[in-house]
Amino acid sequence: MRMRPTLNWIPAGDLPPGTTDLGPVADLLRAGGVLVLSGAGISTESGIPDYRGEGGSLGRHTPMTYQDFTASAQARRRYWARSHLGWRTFGRARPNAGHRAVAAFERHGLLSGVISQNVDGLHQAAGSEDVVELHGSLSRVVCLSCGAVGSRRALALRLEEANAGFAPTAAAVNPDGDADLTDAQVGDFRVLPCLICGGVLKPDVVFFGETVPAPRVEQCRRLVREARSLLVLGSTLTVMSGLRFVRQAAQAAKPVVIVNRDPTRGDQHALTRVALPLGAALTGVADRLHLRVDAEPAAEAAGGA
Repeated sequence: MRMRPTLNWIPAGDLPPGTTDLGPVADLLRAGGVLVLSGAGISTESGIPDYRGEGGSLGRHTPMTYQDFTASAQARRRYWARSHLGWRTFGRARPNAGHRAVAAFERHGLLSGVISQNVDGLHQAAGSEDVVELHGSLSRVVCLSCGAVGSRRALALRLEEANAGFAPTAAAVNPDGDADLTDAQVGDFRVLPCLICGGVLKPDVVFFGETVPAPRVEQCRRLVREARSLLVLGSTLTVMSGLRFVRQAAQAAKPVVIVNRDPTRGDQHALTRVALPLGAALTGVADRLHLRVDAEPAAEAAGGA
């Protein structure tokens, strides 16, 4: 399959309509060498909300920015209180049928890799091994002073001990694990320092206003260059961190297929967009390819509590 790249922005109302035909996805996978680019939409069926999809939280929730986190001790207190509570929700999340289908495609040699824009670790929990975490992972924390990387699970245990009895009810939990709490609910939550140098700890994720590390971007660009095609799963491609790889594939005349119920910013570059829920769509494709999808998660989520 070849396509003529079209790189100009097209208004959403002029984008091609979605389809329910799974044939293009199955054809892509039969050919092999497929690079998957996944977004928040693949994890909604695991109970982790989306920012921009139907019912997304971006309109009511302002994510923590890197600038605010590094500049203000109170902002860090607010973030860690909210994130500590949200971590419990992420710990309960398990891979859904979509994650397990992607793992089955990889297990049968149909994929060249997975680039995940998510920070929940659910692809790995489902059994996928070749995953680049574009925006990092909530399962790790990093010290902004000495650079030491540690376990989020270990930090959660320390925070539990330091904040005994902290159990407010959150209005909602967001895709970055940040729960919606009022300042009164945050109260005097105790933030803990790095055990090595006493520096500021930050989850090892890319905050809004922060750039993806250049070596990671280049790793993903290399994966696009080496892939035969690109399969986008559950991403609106609103931000450039994911859209740039769709544009790169289109410029190289590599076929792009998108599975997302809502229109995306990358539809103009795609052969088609399949407008179906991810779990049903990907298990349907697996059935067409006579592949077995595990009925249960292969392991705990990487973000497990």
